[in-house]
Amino acid sequence: MAPEHLESPRRAPRLAWWLATGFGSGHLRPAPGTWGTLSGLLAWLLLVGLWRLPPWVLLVAPLAMTGVAVWAADRVVKETGLKDPSFIVTDEWAGVWFALTPLLFTVALQPRPWPLWAARLAAPFLLFRLFDIWKPGLVDAVQDLPGGWGVVLDDVLAGLLAGLLVWPLDQWLVAALSHRPGPLGF
Repeated sequence: MAPEHLESPRRAPRLAWWLATGFGSGHLRPAPGTWGTLSGLLAWLLLVGLWRLPPWVLLVAPLAMTGVAVWAADRVVKETGLKDPSFIVTDEWAGVWFALTPLLFTVALQPRPWPLWAARLAAPFLLFRLFDIWKPGLVDAVQDLPGGWGVVLDDVLAGLLAGLLVWPLDQWLVAALSHRPGPLGF
């Protein structure tokens, strides 16, 4: 007979599962993290392009997504007992949104043809995936934090590192593909 003070684990709300799995993209194989990053990029494009939210909302969006990601990941981790399961990709959403944020300062100011848009979106996507997989220094260390924080903060740091490189790379891409010097002289 089991002691009465022990309870069965609480089930995470269905919303937490939907958010944690990036609306199901975390169940795609192979490479669920890459699929999650791609779905996060598409969601960001909806915010920026389709809904045309005010700039301040777009700047706050990565922080808000981080809060949502920590909450959802924490609930799912507690239910499953897994430390950082690959099907949780809401952390990729938060990370790639940080990597894409520097584009908010250039995309609206410099509308370009589709090949340039594709290159400008590929750069933060690829840089984020590089830092998320490589996990240099502190990016790796924060994974030891408990619950949702350990799941999400490594991706946020990877996104911030990528974002630091996105601005100069974006300026170079604009100059190279439009054959005129950008504001940084590239």
